[in-house]
Amino acid sequence: MTGTPAAISAAEVRDAPPTRQSSLNSIQRELTAFARRARATAARMHPDLSLVSYTILAHLEEQQGCRATDLAAHYLLDKSTVSRQVAALERLEYIERRTDPTDQRVQVLHLAPKGVEVLTAAQLNRRAAFDQRLADWEPADLERFAAYLRRYNEDAASHVAPQADAASHVAPQADAAPADRVAEPAAAGPTRRADAAPAG
Repeated sequence: MTGTPAAISAAEVRDAPPTRQSSLNSIQRELTAFARRARATAARMHPDLSLVSYTILAHLEEQQGCRATDLAAHYLLDKSTVSRQVAALERLEYIERRTDPTDQRVQVLHLAPKGVEVLTAAQLNRRAAFDQRLADWEPADLERFAAYLRRYNEDAASHVAPQADAASHVAPQADAAPADRVAEPAAAGPTRRADAAPAG
């Protein structure tokens, strides 16, 4: 005789091992909250610099200058979109064009003195914010968290890379940096907006 299955208690459901789908749902939910918090704290972080502006300036600093076409390829954005972002940053005197010493026909984008100043201030604000939020974390936990973030960003980059050629011919829905990486949630363009700031 087959017995009636016992009812599953709420505690058993809560303590059950997470499935892959439930873990993915949790990751998606937490990353959404991550991006939402970034927009909500934008004005406090640095109101004069949007997320897209910050990422472009940071990339120029890391690469010691690059062409606009390189930015388009790196962020998988339409060239016209990047041109608008670059033009706005030039108007703000955050970046400047210099002739490539190896090819006089090529113009390379570099940080202007004002851009260096605003980027440095933004980086200090970001570091202070993260330092405060993670003040109670043990060093081992910080290292594991950093390792997982690096792994996620590397995997995300490898999955979108094959689409780069196609993306360069399709205008994006918004003038925003890619939102597939942890450190780059979607945001508006480089105008001074309170809803567009580096992840916080």
